[in-house]
Amino acid sequence: MLLILDNKTNLDKNKLVDKFIITKNNKPNGFTLIELLIVMAILGILAVVIFIAIDPGERQAQARDTGRISSVTQIGHALEAYYTTVGSFPDTGTWAQDLLDKGELSSFPSGIVYTAYSVSNCTTYVQPAVDPTYCYDLDATNGVIVFSKSESNSHTQRCSTPEVAYFVFSTADGRGGTICNNGDPSPWASGTMSYVE
Repeated sequence: MLLILDNKTNLDKNKLVDKFIITKNNKPNGFTLIELLIVMAILGILAVVIFIAIDPGERQAQARDTGRISSVTQIGHALEAYYTTVGSFPDTGTWAQDLLDKGELSSFPSGIVYTAYSVSNCTTYVQPAVDPTYCYDLDATNGVIVFSKSESNSHTQRCSTPEVAYFVFSTADGRGGTICNNGDPSPWASGTMSYVE
């Protein structure tokens, strides 16, 4: 409360102080223990919800799948260039080395380890020897495919159980994409495979 005094006021200063007693604020300063515990519990719940939503294991699997997609596409284009140069596709037993020997690849892509969800690599004429990741299959009529199995759930969920998502490049279709298959795929006639991506 603000009181303005002028010269006409006859009140004594001491009486004024006695009349207006200043009382101390009875509210406590800071937070109580209960308030702090409630805030920490809410923050903990939010952290768990965010951690589950982010799912770092799935994000890492998606990043590894991105590398597999890129390498499968690179190898697929190298196979098409090999066919243009040689007039045939590489043999199944030496396909990776043939691409290197003809200069279609300067180095073969490194393998990418499967670590999430107990996913194992494909097994059909698989390369490289360390961390096998990329598979190859040849058909005299339908050309070749190079493929790699998907690791992340985001790709596999597009397939019906027991099918698995594969990243594939088909020379018959002249393109890459994701297919669903129950086991390692084989080359198919142009336009007969359904791609999910």
